[in-house]
Amino acid sequence: MVLKEKVVKILKAMLLSRMVDEKMGKLVRQNKGATFQLSAAGHEMAGVVAAQNLLSGKDWGFPYYRDQPFAVGLGSDLVEIFGAFLARKTKYHSSGRMMPGHFSCKPLRMPCQSSVVGSQYLQAVGLALSRKLAGETDVVYVSGGDGSTSQGDFHEALNFAGIHQLPVIFSIQDNGFAISVPAHEQTSGGSIVSVAKGHIGVAVFEAEGTDFESVDAAFSAAVARGRAGEGPSVVVTKVPRLAAHSSSDDPLKYQTKEQLEEGKARDPLVTIKAFVLEKGFLNTEEITQLEKSSFQEVEEAAAQADLLPYPDIETALDNVYAPSNQEETVLIPLSEEKIVMMDAINHAIDEEMATNPGIIVFGQDVARGKGGVFGITKNLTSKYGEQRCFNTPLAESTIIGVSIGMSLDGLHRPVAEIQFADYLWTGINQLFNELSSFYYRSNGEWNCPVVIRMPTGGYIQGGPYHSQNIEGFLSHCPGLMIAYPSNAADAKGLLKWAMRNPNPVVFLEHKALYRQQKFSARPEPDADYVLPFGKAAVVRAGTDITVVTWGMMVLYAVDAAEKLAAEDISIEVLDLRTIIPFDKEAILTSVQKTGKVLILQEAAKTSGFGAEIAALIAENAFQYLDAPLVRIGAEDTPVPYSKLLENRVLPQPAQIEAALRKLAQY
Repeated sequence: MVLKEKVVKILKAMLLSRMVDEKMGKLVRQNKGATFQLSAAGHEMAGVVAAQNLLSGKDWGFPYYRDQPFAVGLGSDLVEIFGAFLARKTKYHSSGRMMPGHFSCKPLRMPCQSSVVGSQYLQAVGLALSRKLAGETDVVYVSGGDGSTSQGDFHEALNFAGIHQLPVIFSIQDNGFAISVPAHEQTSGGSIVSVAKGHIGVAVFEAEGTDFESVDAAFSAAVARGRAGEGPSVVVTKVPRLAAHSSSDDPLKYQTKEQLEEGKARDPLVTIKAFVLEKGFLNTEEITQLEKSSFQEVEEAAAQADLLPYPDIETALDNVYAPSNQEETVLIPLSEEKIVMMDAINHAIDEEMATNPGIIVFGQDVARGKGGVFGITKNLTSKYGEQRCFNTPLAESTIIGVSIGMSLDGLHRPVAEIQFADYLWTGINQLFNELSSFYYRSNGEWNCPVVIRMPTGGYIQGGPYHSQNIEGFLSHCPGLMIAYPSNAADAKGLLKWAMRNPNPVVFLEHKALYRQQKFSARPEPDADYVLPFGKAAVVRAGTDITVVTWGMMVLYAVDAAEKLAAEDISIEVLDLRTIIPFDKEAILTSVQKTGKVLILQEAAKTSGFGAEIAALIAENAFQYLDAPLVRIGAEDTPVPYSKLLENRVLPQPAQIEAALRKLAQY
């Protein structure tokens, strides 16, 4: 593209973006369906020039909430942008499920963005890794304000991108304020530049955000570097913020009038017009005509958007989970010889990797000879190579954020390991705020087929940080699926289903069951066996009392049931196998048969998942109960290290047997 054509196109996109901003501001003040606006005034040159240096429809963009100029410059439909702003039914940009300024458009390769500051960086890095593994030459753009660079995810993303030399452009639009916090209170030294330069393998470019040649040179160099496989770049662009942080903000509370006037004097629209005139690309009359036609285009787009229908309220519950066409297959044992759960999980991953080259395994210590601290992924690196089973930094947010990005282009299915469920919490933002809701908030446009494996549970004298059961926390997060198998056969079938399923799955593996022989070891199912989520198993049939349980507690329940059978007490043990979805029908059917229920969980009793089961029974099967509902769980304390203390806190066989005998007396 010749320079004149490029610059005029940039001027047009900058005008459109500014006029869209101004129109949105009017709509908010007129109370015409919009209540909130995040203005990008002053940021236009950084976003539009970046977009014009990319190949629309080939390269990828993760623009943050103040990067509407990038979306406009890349080619987003203005009617769609206004429609999203007015929370109307649109094809793209979430159709009323996200706040304004959170872009999503699959044809333009813009995955659904969120309100969480800085979470987009790791996702962009994950997508860049996916494209690099696929041998593509795509460049991935991700933007954020200067305040977002204080988030740990930004630094984790730079580190990961540098390690793998990924084609990512980190665009930092530095307007000097994070809402009201000035740069000198936000970043040591007042700028992220020196910090970014400390990352080996990362190129850093600085640009004046009102100078076309400066901004264009920086992004042109960064794109060329990424396209050539030379690694990531950070482009720090100094831009003015010409409006408040948002429509509910008053900048006079933290900026002087002089500071505001100084910002207005750096308006990038003024400087780009001056550049166009200086170069003779357009004359004053032509610029005026371009302004008039742009204004008319924006007005017409806003008017068309106002005619769009509101989303049907009946669709509010749609697209929490992507549909799966995986059906249960017949369990055919490979032989009568039993294998333990850890081997069954290893075999499930191995078999799926053999048939699906898109499955990528990663996490801390999972690669090469170690195969994770429990050896679950042993031999996978030697068998499939460093690109398909590799180690990550010790950073749970990185592991989950990269998983999200890797899953977005449809080429890869990440199977990531969090070394212990207890260590998930530094990655909980990426799991809860990002991964779980991606499908819903994009209104079904983007899905994330990710499996996050986590060793969990106690009874191994692991102390407070190696013994937690977290299924209750996870179950309160719509969009996640959660498995918690009790034996080798179920573990293999459930994990294979998870790796073929279009939704994010947390796969909980009880550490004390990994090598357990008496109960959990089973004849191994063949490679074709898959076990869909949401189907409980009657592990032991009975008529007097139902025990509803999962994980390690299934073993304890079966042991108790066998012991009480000698006392002529018939116990039915129901293994849920999955927490979300869970088999409500199986629970209610069993309760109707026995009339008495013990809900058994290893996690702390208060607010555990057992309470959800108790509520289900109380609401739907109260009339069948012949005794009070009974729940057993751990004491409401952390799990201590001492074995004596651990035994006092976690459920014990004698406690379970006593509760069943008491129930039987009703």
